[in-house]
Amino acid sequence: DELTTLLTDLAGTAVALRRRLLIAVLGGMFLAMLDQTIVGTALPRITQELGGADLYTWTVTAYLLTSTVTVPLYGRLSDLYGRKPLLLVGITVFLLGSALCALSQNMGQLIAFRAVQGLGAGALIPLSLALIADSVPSERRGRAQGAVGAVMALSYVVGPFLGGLFTDRASWHWVFLVNLPIGIAVLAVIWRRLPAGGGTPRGGRPDYAGIGVLTAGISTLLIGLTMKGIDEHTWTDTVVVGPIALAALLLVPFVLIERRAAQPIMPLHLFRNRAYTLANASSFFSAFCLFAAVVFLPRFFQEALGHSAATSGLLIYPLMVAMVLGSFLAGALISKPGRTRPWLLGAAVLAAGGSVLFAGLALETSQWTMSLWMALIGLGVGPMLSGLTLVIQSAVDPADLGTASSNITFFRQIGGSVALAVAGTLYTDTFTGHLDEGLHQAQAAATATALPWLSALGAAATLLAVLFLPAPRRTLPKTATPAETLSALA
Repeated sequence: DELTTLLTDLAGTAVALRRRLLIAVLGGMFLAMLDQTIVGTALPRITQELGGADLYTWTVTAYLLTSTVTVPLYGRLSDLYGRKPLLLVGITVFLLGSALCALSQNMGQLIAFRAVQGLGAGALIPLSLALIADSVPSERRGRAQGAVGAVMALSYVVGPFLGGLFTDRASWHWVFLVNLPIGIAVLAVIWRRLPAGGGTPRGGRPDYAGIGVLTAGISTLLIGLTMKGIDEHTWTDTVVVGPIALAALLLVPFVLIERRAAQPIMPLHLFRNRAYTLANASSFFSAFCLFAAVVFLPRFFQEALGHSAATSGLLIYPLMVAMVLGSFLAGALISKPGRTRPWLLGAAVLAAGGSVLFAGLALETSQWTMSLWMALIGLGVGPMLSGLTLVIQSAVDPADLGTASSNITFFRQIGGSVALAVAGTLYTDTFTGHLDEGLHQAQAAATATALPWLSALGAAATLLAVLFLPAPRRTLPKTATPAETLSALA
């Protein structure tokens, strides 16, 4: 009886610690995802006060560039040296960058400090995903990843609303200051509750050459995509095609370096795993659905219908609620053996269906109708956020969890950048071609072109990749560890 009581108490303590740690991990992820969207609605006011309207786009690019480049670095280094030190460094740098952004006196400073923010943010998402895979028992991992997907969905949709609310009711400085209390609380919990260790040191020096070439390649790609959206540049302009072509050329030396490196920053042998490769491809294309919806719908509500930034955030709540619901449901259902592919296929079909319906968008379309369309997209996107992470984490060895978790985030961000560049071209061309019908009519027509066709393309490509996913690999331990015993008792 005493032994049973002791084990029960230990199990309860373990569960409480795990829950607090999970909340902290999700909080860190929420910070990183939120910061990608909350700034957008505040940028017009920021540029008015700080000047430098011509530098508007670079405040987003600076953050996106450094956060994207560092994602695979943090993931790989955490596999070698443990999650805790890398996560503490990432959160600290992110909070430092947030504080400096709030103190910016001109656009040059803001761009530089946004880059500092991104250097820290690159750790938050992939390491959070890896920590959940490390600490949550396999039978509960689906639900945990459902919560992760819900946090992603929440941040993408709530961000624009909060940005508009802070800007309208307080000051744009709070767009950055809001990170500090949340981040400090997350930092304290991780410092106290997350065990040290967990890495698997291996021989060989760090892959400095691979890091350098990867950084150069991703930087030039993002710069080229950013230039496409500035001053109506075309895809054939030197400032656009030059950096993109250079990024493609750098892929060759990067592959050669990674094949020979003792500790490659992006191990190429993982791509021989079909599930790993197809999950990353799905993540890349699913970003088309996600970014198309969360970027163009608020723009339609504000520019075509004349709503405020805060109101536009509220009007896309059907999308948010559906994404959260879809993510939770997928997390619970996909965790059952053999259920992965059917649910992801169904999600892709829903996302494609909701996207195509937006081709009929007009100024006269009712909010109820749009809410239904948004719900379909959300129910499709939500499972992709959580389900693909489960697929990729079940496909690799535990020693590569950090790398795998970082790469699925990496490819999602690259897919989002490509999607926005392509969608921006579709939007601008359609808008220009319909100006003779009136400004608001042209804005509605542009949204009805950019959103549905880009999102439907992403959903179709995701569907194709998911079709060829192999059956999930189950890695059940032969002997239960103490942690698993406590979890089973709990």
